[in-house]
Amino acid sequence: MTSASVFNNPDALPQLIGEFRPVDEWQAHINSIFYGLRGGRLREFYQTFSAADYRLAHALAADYYDRVQKRDKAKRKQAETNAPTGRLIIHEWGCGHGNLAACFLTHLKALDRDGLVYPRVRYVLVDKQEAGLHAARAHPDLDPHKDHVEILCADVEQLAAIQDGTVDRIFCNELWNDLPTKLMLRKGGEVEEEFLRPNLTEARHAEIADWSGFVQAFDEKNVQALSGYPTFLEDIIWEKEYRKSEWKAIPYRKTITEFLKKLDEQVLVPVNLGVFASIKEAKRVLAEDAIGLSSFDAGTADLAVLNDPEKPCYGQFGGQYSFMVNFALIEMVAKHLGMTVSEIEPQKEYVGRSTGTNVMSLMDLLSTHPRSYALKGWEQDQLILQTISALNKTYQSPYRRRIEFPVSGDLSPDKRTTLQHMLQSLKSDGVPDTIAYLTEEEVLSATEDLEAIGYDRYSMQSALQVPAQSVDYYHHFLRA
Repeated sequence: MTSASVFNNPDALPQLIGEFRPVDEWQAHINSIFYGLRGGRLREFYQTFSAADYRLAHALAADYYDRVQKRDKAKRKQAETNAPTGRLIIHEWGCGHGNLAACFLTHLKALDRDGLVYPRVRYVLVDKQEAGLHAARAHPDLDPHKDHVEILCADVEQLAAIQDGTVDRIFCNELWNDLPTKLMLRKGGEVEEEFLRPNLTEARHAEIADWSGFVQAFDEKNVQALSGYPTFLEDIIWEKEYRKSEWKAIPYRKTITEFLKKLDEQVLVPVNLGVFASIKEAKRVLAEDAIGLSSFDAGTADLAVLNDPEKPCYGQFGGQYSFMVNFALIEMVAKHLGMTVSEIEPQKEYVGRSTGTNVMSLMDLLSTHPRSYALKGWEQDQLILQTISALNKTYQSPYRRRIEFPVSGDLSPDKRTTLQHMLQSLKSDGVPDTIAYLTEEEVLSATEDLEAIGYDRYSMQSALQVPAQSVDYYHHFLRA
């Protein structure tokens, strides 16, 4: 699904391992295998803005505390009674490593000095991967909150175990891009969608002695059997073609068709069907006066960007496929479902508003270095660790997190030792992640040390003011 994995020369195709199916079906199939084989090693392949950092969680906690306080005050005034004491159920859909929950609850408890909100909270970790769910619950910083945390193994598209109107707040952090998504376009008055057929490279095929057994295990998503074969997810080559959409199995036909009319013909766009289903469930489970749903994900609501045939519709990370979130279409579907779309804003603006200053990610800072794009391998790793070391003189986290930074195994002993020493010297309450949020004060206070390793102060200052990119991380807030 990345450009490198799509193969269109049928005469040169290697070994077939499946038939043509819609892209959303293969996405779900491959991702099920990916999480089964690699679910415990996610951070080796990609990181989220809350995998180790705390600032998104703290922003959510502060926002939630304020909203609940205002709602309680309004209820007291209306009913002339004491503050409401009912349970406050919070869901986190796709709970990752549990860090968002841990930091949220810790900060909420610290803010709630009078004990009017935190004691009422029940925080439910929701994920359809049971192993990942238990790993999230085992996060050590959740131990102090164990009486407030529950787990639910379920698909967010079908939350049958949750009663109507019982949930007060829902968080989705980088989940929507993982849900089933079709790629659709308008052509000659018809709507077509992308179909894919998987093949395995000849080199990988040659390493598999029991080919029929492998194909059967792949078809059945038999993770236990597949774990006995050589790694293969990055070695899949995809044929693609376009077929007329069968609308019988696709919901919101009218809304999708109206949206596609806003774009040029033959421009492929993501249609995030899994997101639509999750919003429908959110509408059902959210209480009448619920605070609402917040999703944070990579995508765009800009029709000009969506109308660009060269836009990135999807990406691949260690064999797992994620799709750009089409916030513009999601907004139309949400309104169709009766949800109120309060705002779609850049994620860093949401976090920055909570901190009271401009913020940028560590990756944003690294991109301002004049040599960042020219550096490769160990030199790039060295720059990252030097940058973190410089920032750690002004950055202090309220949590202790040993940064996870894999040192390549193919380095010379001297280079490997140098990087390991740099890594070990980093403080445990410093920058916790390579995509952690940094405040303007933290960056500018470290200017002298950053300039010493090649950064330019004016480029850094400019980067703090840069608006969201054409495709960026956004906060989508919905209310029932």
